[in-house]
Amino acid sequence: MKTCIVLLRGINVGGHRKVPMAELRELFSKSGFKNVQTYIQSGNVVLQSSDDSKKIKTTVEKLIFHHFGFEVTTLVKTESELKMIFDACPFQDKEKEKSYFMMFENLPDKSSLEEVSKLSYTGEEIYITDDCIYFFSAIGYGRTKFNSNFFERKLKVNATARNYKTMLKLLAMVEET
Repeated sequence: MKTCIVLLRGINVGGHRKVPMAELRELFSKSGFKNVQTYIQSGNVVLQSSDDSKKIKTTVEKLIFHHFGFEVTTLVKTESELKMIFDACPFQDKEKEKSYFMMFENLPDKSSLEEVSKLSYTGEEIYITDDCIYFFSAIGYGRTKFNSNFFERKLKVNATARNYKTMLKLLAMVEET
C-alpha cells in the first residue's frame, strides 16, 4: 500500500458543491481505501491504496459523482511528488509562507506556458514549472489577478491551488500515516 494525497477542486466554496468531510471519509473507506484522513473542508484527503494514481483519480471522481451528484476535478499526488513540488518552491521566508502552489491536472502546452510566464502584475510573482505554478501576492489570494480560474483559462487545463500551510500539513499527515 502506498500513501497518496487527493486534492479535490472547488468543493465547499460559497455554499456550493457541499461535501461533508466525515461523509467523504466514510465513502472512501467503504470503497476500499485505507487510513482515510481529511484536512479542512476544501478537499484535502490523505489515504492509502494499492492502486496507481490514475486508478485512484478515476475511482474518486466516480464515487463523488455517484454519491454527491456532481463532477469534481481531482488531482492525486504521491508523497514524493508532493514533497518535490513543495521543496521546489522558489520563494524565501515570508513570501514562501504566504505562497500558493497551483498544481495541474495535465501538463499545459509549452506555448501557453511561455505566454503566461510573460505576464506580471504589481505585487504578484509567479514561477512556472511543469508540475506547478508557484504564486505569491502581497495583497492576498482573494484580491489577486492571478488565481486558479485565470490560469485555467489561459493554459486550458484544470488546476487546484493550496497554500503553504496546507501543503505543510498534508506532508505532515503523510509522514504520520
